[in-house]
Amino acid sequence: MHVSVLALFALELSLLSTCSPTVSKLDQIKQLGVLRVATINSATTYYESGDGRTGFAYDLVSQFAESLGVALEIRVAASGAAALEAVSQQKVHLAAANLTITDNRSKNILFAPAVREVTPQLAYHIGSGKPRSLDRLKAPLRIPEESAHAELIESIASAHPKLSWETVPDVSSEDLLAQVGQGEILYTVGDSDLIAMTRRYHPKLGIAMDLGEPSRKAWAFRHHRDSSLFNEATRFLTQLRVSGELEKIEDRYFGHVDRLDFVSSRSLSQHIEERLPRFRKLFEQAGKDTGVDWRLLAAMSYQESHWNPKAVSPTGVRGLMMLTRDTARYMKVSNRTDPAQSIDGGARYFRLLLDRLPDEIPLPDRVWMALASYNMGYGHLLDVRNLTTLRNGDPNAWVDVRSNLGLLTQPKWHSQTKYGYARGKEAEVYVGNIRTYLDVLTWMTRGEDTNRDAALATPRKKAPEFMGPSPLEIDLPLL
Repeated sequence: MHVSVLALFALELSLLSTCSPTVSKLDQIKQLGVLRVATINSATTYYESGDGRTGFAYDLVSQFAESLGVALEIRVAASGAAALEAVSQQKVHLAAANLTITDNRSKNILFAPAVREVTPQLAYHIGSGKPRSLDRLKAPLRIPEESAHAELIESIASAHPKLSWETVPDVSSEDLLAQVGQGEILYTVGDSDLIAMTRRYHPKLGIAMDLGEPSRKAWAFRHHRDSSLFNEATRFLTQLRVSGELEKIEDRYFGHVDRLDFVSSRSLSQHIEERLPRFRKLFEQAGKDTGVDWRLLAAMSYQESHWNPKAVSPTGVRGLMMLTRDTARYMKVSNRTDPAQSIDGGARYFRLLLDRLPDEIPLPDRVWMALASYNMGYGHLLDVRNLTTLRNGDPNAWVDVRSNLGLLTQPKWHSQTKYGYARGKEAEVYVGNIRTYLDVLTWMTRGEDTNRDAALATPRKKAPEFMGPSPLEIDLPLL
C-alpha cells in the first residue's frame, strides 16, 4: 500500500514522541516501513545509469532492506564526511558510502563488520616520472578534505618532512583521480579498487606505491544505547559472508577491474575510435536480432580479434568473432572473414549457448558462463560445474566455477570429467577481459539510448533452425 510522504512523516513523529521505551530502533524502522541510507555517488559505491540504480553498496543495502521487509530510501551525500554527518544527526539510519574505518572516526561512529578491504595508493600522472618517495614529489599532493586519506597522510607526514600536500574541499577522490589521469594535477591518493576502475578510462593514471596497510570499508551507525539495528546489520553481513553471497557480489563489481594496463588501455581507446565505428551498426543489428547487448558482442569480438575481420588464429579459427569451421557451418556462415556474417553468426551462437545453460543459473552469472562456453566449449563448462559441486562449491555461481577452471589442466581432475583436458585458466582470463571491455564500452556510450540489461535477457528456449551437426555435441573446444 502506498503511503504518502506526509503520512510517513507523521507516523515517524508519532513513533519518536510516543513510543514506549521498549520499542527498539529496529522495530521502529519496521513499523515505518522505510530504511534510510546515506551513500555517495561513486563507481565503487552507488550510481544511477540507464539501467537503473546499481553499485556494490547499493546491492548490499538493498538486500538488507529486503531482509527487514521494508523499502529502501537512498539519500546521496556530497562526500563520505557528509554521509557520516547525516548519521550523527539522525537524518539516516546508517551510511553505506565506502567508508574507511579509522581510529578518529571510531570515536563517534559505530562501524559494522567490514565488507571489503582495499589498499590506499599514491596515484601519479604517467609522463611526469614515477615518484620513488613521498619526499620527492614535483608538486603538492592533493586529497579530498575530511577524508580518510587526509587522516592517513597526516599520520605519516612526520616521517616525510619534504612532503607537500593540501586538502581540497568539495571534490571526491574519483574526481581527483580523473584530474591526475588528464594531467591537470600530478598526484593524489586513492583506494586500489577505484584506481583500477579509473585507469580503464584514463590510461595515463599510474600507481606509484602502496601507502600503508589495507584499509577496511564498513557501514556506519550512530553510537546509541539501542543497538538493535546495528546488531541486525551485523547478523545480516555475517550471514552474507558465511553463505558466500558477499564474495559473489564483490566479484560482480570488482572481480575484473584491474585487467587493463597502460599499453592495452591506450590500444583499446584507439581501436574504439578508429575500428569500432566501421562495425558498430553490425553489432547493433545482431544485438536487436538476438536480444544480446551490442556492447557485449563488441567486447567479445575485441577479445577475439581486436576488431580485425581478417584475423586468423594458429588453430584456424578466423574472423571478427573467431568462428571454427564446424561452428560456422552450423550457423550457416559461408564466409568467416565477412564482418556481417561473422558478427551475426557469433551473436546467434552465443545466444544459443546462453539459452542452453540450465535455468537455475542466475544473471549475470549465466552470461559469464556462456562466455566461458564460447571460449572453451559447452561440454567443458558442464565439466567444471560438476567439479565445482564435487568440491562443495555452488555450480550456479560464476565466482565458484571460475575458481575451478584451472583444474581442467590437471590429470587428477580432468580424468574425472566427461570431456577431459581443457585450458580452463585461459577461459578465466577470457571472461575477465570481456567484462572489462564491456565496462569500458558501457562507460564510453553513457547517455546513449542503450540498455545493458538486454545482454542479460531471459533465456529463449525455442531453438533456432540450423543445418549440419551441432557443435554443442562434440567433445573438442568449439571456439
